[in-house]
Amino acid sequence: MNPKPLTPNPLLRLGFIIPLIFWLTLFIGGWMREDYHHLTSLVSELGRIGTSTQYLFTLGLTICALLSVAFILALHRRARAMGISSFPVLILLPAFSFPILGAALFPLPLPLHGILGSPAMLLTASPLLALILWGRKFGTRFLIITSAILLITALGYLVFTPTLDAYPGLKQRFAHTGWTLWFVYLGWLFNKG
Repeated sequence: MNPKPLTPNPLLRLGFIIPLIFWLTLFIGGWMREDYHHLTSLVSELGRIGTSTQYLFTLGLTICALLSVAFILALHRRARAMGISSFPVLILLPAFSFPILGAALFPLPLPLHGILGSPAMLLTASPLLALILWGRKFGTRFLIITSAILLITALGYLVFTPTLDAYPGLKQRFAHTGWTLWFVYLGWLFNKG
């Protein structure tokens, strides 16, 4: 008996839309502020209390957080329909959705900004768990793409090293590029079934 084909789920397109909203928020915010430089300034500087971009940043990141919950739940349902573990996508709730919402609602220099944003360090767990739990299901191409995304996301840990200290924004962008690629890949992979 052949398994029932999976119907396309429009919520899986959020894997493309969420990164688009995030990066547009960053680039528009950076353009609005003459003192902002993407290689040397942290993303959260755009949301700092009292800046001209504070509300744009809050709005953009809040939208990303809320849409990501819908995206993750759609991924979870699709994973269950495919008969695979949904843990690699569910971990994105505490690793992405909650930290990005926390960063939006509690801007710099509020102490909760860093506290609520710190679980984002778990972002690498999602592609790592996917490699372990889904590798056999999706095959070699999946292993190669997911490994590359994991490596790019892990480069975000450079924020903890003195390497490239003059470029904290660049170091932070590695993690953002990693989750961007991961969301796009998951949206594509799960929508094709």
